[in-house]
Amino acid sequence: MTKVSLDWSSLGFGYMPISKRYVATYKDGKWGPGALTDDPTVPLNECAGILQYCQQVFEGLKAYKTKDGRTVTFRPDQNAKRMVDSAKRIEMPPVPEAMFMEAVDEVVRANKDWIPPFESGGALYLRPYLFATGSVIGVKPADEYQFRLFGTPVGNYFKNGVKPITICVSDFDRAAPRGTGHIKAGLNYAMSLHAYMTAHAKGFDENMYLDPATRTYVEETGGANFLFVTKDGTLVTPKSDSMLPSITRRSLITIAEDMLGMKVEHRPVAFSEVADFAEAGLCGTAAVICPVGRVVDHGKVIDIKSGMDEMGPVLTKLYKTLRGIQMGEIEGPKGWIHEVKYQIQFPETIKGPVRNNMFRTGPLT
Repeated sequence: MTKVSLDWSSLGFGYMPISKRYVATYKDGKWGPGALTDDPTVPLNECAGILQYCQQVFEGLKAYKTKDGRTVTFRPDQNAKRMVDSAKRIEMPPVPEAMFMEAVDEVVRANKDWIPPFESGGALYLRPYLFATGSVIGVKPADEYQFRLFGTPVGNYFKNGVKPITICVSDFDRAAPRGTGHIKAGLNYAMSLHAYMTAHAKGFDENMYLDPATRTYVEETGGANFLFVTKDGTLVTPKSDSMLPSITRRSLITIAEDMLGMKVEHRPVAFSEVADFAEAGLCGTAAVICPVGRVVDHGKVIDIKSGMDEMGPVLTKLYKTLRGIQMGEIEGPKGWIHEVKYQIQFPETIKGPVRNNMFRTGPLT
């Protein structure tokens, strides 16, 4: 492998093709073995199900270098389980959890030189995704699929300091009642793009979506769950069947209850409560926690009591604890940190493009 030479301090959150990625194909009713390839392109038939009817689900997670030199991922088994649930909802063959975990480990091993050093605060962002490759013209599920996982190095989300953001209450709905809002499908994110660009054009950083049924309860943003803190230090997280079950949010709840001794309420949150909270933030893989300082509801300004200068004390403690666990500085709950062991053997690398009918894995070398 060619030695990677990057200015780790200048990394943002963007795509950079790296050495290897993982590919597996579903055909004739079964999954074939996975392998690594050096080709970042994806050949598709013009009538592929992903292009015609958007059959696609994905995940996002990170690989980190710890202070003591280990390479770890954070709760990848939870991403594997969530991808299974997402696939089932839109009639796709679930990726076996063992294959998902193999893909994570093999991509991290094969691209070890692309993982930012501990001191940089960066990580190797991993994007597993499953999509329909089989040709389909009638509205029905495809019969062939491909699972891929690639990585890209990303920098510290807050390398320029943590500053609370300003968000607006959106006029649009992110998801429909009893729809697909609870799965991680690309179609959900596409549906939020217009609302996101509309908010940006008006000078806001993000949207606050309300529940689509009554528009009286807080749901989430286009890509993150909300966190609120009451005046007495209780962590409150919105509950809804049309929200994505965030792994970061669930992890923060466990940390709050089991490690920090906080009171936690996971319940429907009325929008009318927002003005009373002491702190507010968004949580997700990219930033862990991003503080919210102001919410604007059609001209009515709601200033969160923690202000626009810094993250509030409770969310800061939660952020530092979770980041400490991810980076290996704090011992977290059993099973949260998955160490990637470096081995001499790797799956055979496929040279050139990987086509739907050209899939194979050779002997380990």
